[in-house]
Formats: sequence, C-alpha cells, structure tokens
Amino acid sequence: MATVIEWLLDSDPSVRWQVMRDLTGAPADVVAAERSRVATEGWGARLLGLQGPDGQWDGGTHFPRWAWESEPSEQPWTATTHSLLVLRDLGLDPADERARSAVALVRENSKWEEGGQDFFAGEVEPCINGMAVALGAYFGESVQGIVDRLLGGQLSDGGWNCWAEHGATVSSFHTTICVLEGLLEYQLATGGSPEMTAARLRAHEYLLERRLFRRLSTGEVIDPAFTVFAFPTRWHFDVLRGLDYLRSAGAAPDERTAEAIELVRSKRDEDGRWLLENTHPGAVHFEMEEGDGRPSRWNTLRALRVLDWAQSGSVQQGS
Repeated sequence: MATVIEWLLDSDPSVRWQVMRDLTGAPADVVAAERSRVATEGWGARLLGLQGPDGQWDGGTHFPRWAWESEPSEQPWTATTHSLLVLRDLGLDPADERARSAVALVRENSKWEEGGQDFFAGEVEPCINGMAVALGAYFGESVQGIVDRLLGGQLSDGGWNCWAEHGATVSSFHTTICVLEGLLEYQLATGGSPEMTAARLRAHEYLLERRLFRRLSTGEVIDPAFTVFAFPTRWHFDVLRGLDYLRSAGAAPDERTAEAIELVRSKRDEDGRWLLENTHPGAVHFEMEEGDGRPSRWNTLRALRVLDWAQSGSVQQGS
C-alpha cells in the first residue's frame, strides 16, 4: 500500500489533496493547503485559464460553439458544463477568489442552448439539471428552482430519466446518478429537506435493488459498460461511480452492494492499482492520464476509498 500511496501522491495537487483527506488521514490544515494549490498549479489552474472572456469554455454552455457547425459524431466535453464538472472533480476550492470569479462570469453570461435559460436556472433534462444543481450547490449559487423540478420529476420506480418528457416511465442509471450527485451536493450545502432525503433514499433503493448493475427482472447485466471504469465519468454511470456516490452519501454497504464491491476489488492489478478502462470519446481540453489500459490515479484513488468504506461499513457524509 505504501508504494501505491506514494505513486498517488506523486501527482497533481487535485489528486494529492484527496489522497491526504481520504487515505492517509493528514491533518485538516495540511489537506487545505494542498487543496489551495488546485487553483494555481496543474490541471485546475490550466482549466481555469481556458475560460473565455465571455465566461464560457469553448464558447458554449453544454456544447462548444463549433459543435453546432461541424456536427461532431461524439459529444465534446469542452464546453462550460463539463469544464466546471471537472473543476469540481478536481476539488477546486469554491471559496478561492479565482473560483468565485469564474463562476460569477458563468452566472452572468452562460445560457442553456435548449431554451436560453440562465445557467443556474437549469433546463429541461433531469440529467443536465442534476449537473447544474451539483455545480450550483458546490459553488454557492442558488439552484432551489431546479431542485424543486427534480423532486417533482422522480419516477415511480425511484429514479429519473431524461426521456421522461417523451413518455419514458422506467428510470435510467445514467440520469439517476447525475441527479443523486446533485441532490447530495445540495443537501450538504443547505441541509436539504425531509422531502429531499426521502427522494434520495428512494433512488438509493432503485440502485441497490438492481445491485448497481443488474436488471431487476432477469438479473442480467444491464450494460457491460457499467462494469468498466471511467474518469471523468461525464453523464455515464458505472459501478465505481455508483459506489463512490453511496460512500459520499453516508450509506452503509449491505449485501446488495457486495457483488459490486467485489467487482471493484477484482480489478486491482498486481501492483495494487486500477486501470483506466473506458474513456468516453469526445473532444477534451487536455488529457489527465495516459489512456485506457494504463494505471489510473483517479480510478485507484476512488477504488481505494470505496474499499475502505466497504471495510468500515459506513462513512460520514462529505463529497
């Protein structure tokens, strides 16, 4: 383990501070000092520097401006929404003046392509609205209106589906995890409400009844992509993302998570690391790892903290 921890620490500040917090038990002031470097060094500083004077990344909110002209075959990940999501993944301190300035520019300038709504007013798809809630809550913006819409749009099976407005009545793992991450971030920021807690717990049951990757009706794997691990996760669900969410939500692992946890454990290589397995194709600002089939610091960090959670039996809430 020591050599794996050393390998993780020999990295970008965004990885180091989370390793210190989640795996080494470093003092809070040491963790905070390392976290503060995300805004000024490495990937975080580089990504902040790519924000345009109009407050957007690559000229758009959910899609870069050029995508409307070239019609790319793959979704690009360079516009404002996914750039901010990466900054949240990196752990950019929302109190940092650079973060506050960047988010203020988004608030003042960025509009959703779907209907021209302000960024923190959200749009119509619950997966995108889950992302907007996560970002708004994390960076201290008001997103209560989006939260209310999400709570009103929960389906009878406990989850959400971006195709509900077109008649879908069965939930989607992809949409549900995006919404859950947003609602958790909001609850951590504001305290939430009994209604929100109940909605989240119903959605937990939706995931757990299906053991995070199996059909309720047949027990078959829903999608083989759920069993291979990506970072960044974008809008896609996979087992590692689902378990890391449950860990951060303070859920207690039970027999319904056992198979998913064993899947994570089985992917540990002989050096104690996890590979990057399923990079979601599309334009990016820059690569943070060496590519699929190579050891991944992000997947290793997340897998180790999931296994620590599984061994301890529970974890205190905190993203």
